[in-house]
Amino acid sequence: MKKNIYPQLLTDLFKQLPRPHRIGLIAASAFIGLMVALPSEKVEASRHTESLVLETGKRYPLSITVPETTKEFVYVEEPVWQTFTVKSGDTLAKIFKRAGLSPKDTHAVSHAGEQAKTLVTLLPGDQLDLNVVNNQFHGLRYALSSTDTLFIEPAKDNLSLISRIDSKPVETRYNFAQGEITSSFWNAGVSAGLTDNQIMHLAGIFGWDIDFAMEIRSGDTFNVVFEERYIDGEFVGYGDIVAAEFINQGEQFRAIQHNDGNYYTPEGRSMRKSFLRAPINFKYVSSNFSKARFHPVQKRWKAHRGTDYVAARGTPVMAAGNGKVIKSAYDKYNGHHVFIQHGEKYTTKYLHFTKRAVKKGDIVKQGQTIGYLGSTGLASGPHVHYEFLVDGVHRNPRTVDLPKALPIDASQREAFMQIAEHRMAQLNTSRRIMLAMQ
Repeated sequence: MKKNIYPQLLTDLFKQLPRPHRIGLIAASAFIGLMVALPSEKVEASRHTESLVLETGKRYPLSITVPETTKEFVYVEEPVWQTFTVKSGDTLAKIFKRAGLSPKDTHAVSHAGEQAKTLVTLLPGDQLDLNVVNNQFHGLRYALSSTDTLFIEPAKDNLSLISRIDSKPVETRYNFAQGEITSSFWNAGVSAGLTDNQIMHLAGIFGWDIDFAMEIRSGDTFNVVFEERYIDGEFVGYGDIVAAEFINQGEQFRAIQHNDGNYYTPEGRSMRKSFLRAPINFKYVSSNFSKARFHPVQKRWKAHRGTDYVAARGTPVMAAGNGKVIKSAYDKYNGHHVFIQHGEKYTTKYLHFTKRAVKKGDIVKQGQTIGYLGSTGLASGPHVHYEFLVDGVHRNPRTVDLPKALPIDASQREAFMQIAEHRMAQLNTSRRIMLAMQ
């Protein structure tokens, strides 16, 4: 057997140490041996036991108490939705019958809170999701819009129904569009990527300053900032136009939307004025304002003291401003016609209606339909002849000076100016981007 030489080596090394070091090692060894020889101290249990004393080396049983909340396990089954598409003539009762539900269920659901009243007016193409198990109603889901969904379900006591509307958060992003008119404003808007509604909205914003049927010229430009709506990152539709500028025949017009939904110039003056420049959503115009023209029916030259707007028969014609109807009648020259008095100074006249929508003495609001375009009286085709009189004198409605628009309320001015500064920065940024792209 090979002899173990390690004890001898340790002894020789110990002897070679200086005397103070040998004394220190001997003392340390003696202290450790004393601690090991003493009996162990009693150990107390953790804070989760009540004054339990444990002894070293002894076995103890372990008792585990299950919390009260875990003693019962309830399995909640996920709802299984069946989709029912509303057909022509369908009612909630008919759909419930197809789903195997009773008239009692229909009554209970239709009276499950204020929100349930929306189920009275179901439209063909709408979809209802129902959770029905063994001919028992367990839930209804109905999308009211891209953001809001109606839920109706049994209460916890299963004795009544509760309704709620879940709304998804909508993220608003901003986009822009620019265009230059070469043939028509409409075509320029389409080329810029604007929708039909956005094109008409843009024309409406500046409709108090620009007659889009008569005053648009090649080379006019527009710049628009508008909202886009997203839900869970998915595009769901367009919001408002929040800022826009239009350069018409070298003159710049700018509009900023305030929190109240109305539009103002960057300086805080309302875009809404006493009169619209045109009384109709234009299609095309056959005759401009002039001192004389050749009358197509009477076959002679005569003064033409108004503007003819040509559009499809039946197109609504609106009041250019607030006022009182002072004449609503028919004669062989003017056909069906309406005259409106606006205060003491202004009068507007609308001729050749196919049908009148107001009568003498009516009070009308700006933009209210007063008649429908036609060709009654001395008219070569469907159009409305529009006249604008100031103190009884005919004036060009496209160029006449109109009363100044009122400024924004003083209490809102500071807030609006902050919005306007931000919107103008967005317009300027979009302009620079488009220039860089060119």
